[in-house]
Amino acid sequence: MSNALPKIAWIGLGIMGSPMSENLIKAGYDVTGFTLEQDKLERLAAAGGTAAGSIAEAVRDADVVITMVPASPQVEAISYGPDGILENARSGALLIDMSSITPQTSVGLAKAAKDKGIRVLDAPVSGGEAGAIEAVLSIMVGGEQADFDQAKPIFEALGKTIVLCGPHGSGQTVKAANQLIVAVNIQACAEAVVFLEKSGVDLQAALDVLNGGLAGSTVLTRKRDNFLNRDFKPGFRIDLHHKDMGIVTDAARNVGAALPVGAVVAQLVASLRAQGDGGLDHSALLRAVERLSGAQV
Repeated sequence: MSNALPKIAWIGLGIMGSPMSENLIKAGYDVTGFTLEQDKLERLAAAGGTAAGSIAEAVRDADVVITMVPASPQVEAISYGPDGILENARSGALLIDMSSITPQTSVGLAKAAKDKGIRVLDAPVSGGEAGAIEAVLSIMVGGEQADFDQAKPIFEALGKTIVLCGPHGSGQTVKAANQLIVAVNIQACAEAVVFLEKSGVDLQAALDVLNGGLAGSTVLTRKRDNFLNRDFKPGFRIDLHHKDMGIVTDAARNVGAALPVGAVVAQLVASLRAQGDGGLDHSALLRAVERLSGAQV
């Protein structure tokens, strides 16, 4: 391993964080990780990383700290306080938050970190579990150009489309728009699936030809088998998309942007969650359409 590669601390080893951290290990990086689940720490160690016993231990000697946790409260919990990242990372370190959180949280974190001599990028991702495993994520970044340039080789080990979108918080704003598009797309696909099946059309054939035309999308490519097999093992949970739809509808309200279709889909996501399906993959929006169409699911 080249000594020129920065030492990385990775906080949060969930559905996305585990494969992403492992891709950095494969790329030759020295990765020390911390998460609350012991089995995830064991997985990191088995992949060649180092398991830490605390956030402070993980970040103490790191050049770059990467966080991937569910939402703003978790980012704040791991960043602030005596046991958090800002109190224990060294001055000059680069903190890259790859969680999907509110733009305001990202801006606040960048300001607080600056007082500690720590630089920050918000760098949420799109592509789901499959994109994380295959290292083909889309990474939308907010922050300073120099920090982005330093982080670029790290991002290139994780994704294929990597764009600096503007100052702090910009990455999160673009991610909110991404989640709006994805939710509406999944909902449209789910409605088409129910319409096709109730019409007696061969669903597999229909989805194949639809995906070859203007109706085709990455969502349909990635979620096709979920729809066909009613396989809703979570790659991205309804609970998290519910959180993200709250972010985008709130952010849109703040800037005076109307989201008429997005608001309806946000309610459909919330309804599915209220019916106990929050732990399922967001392709389970199909279940909600089936219920509305009279199916027993």
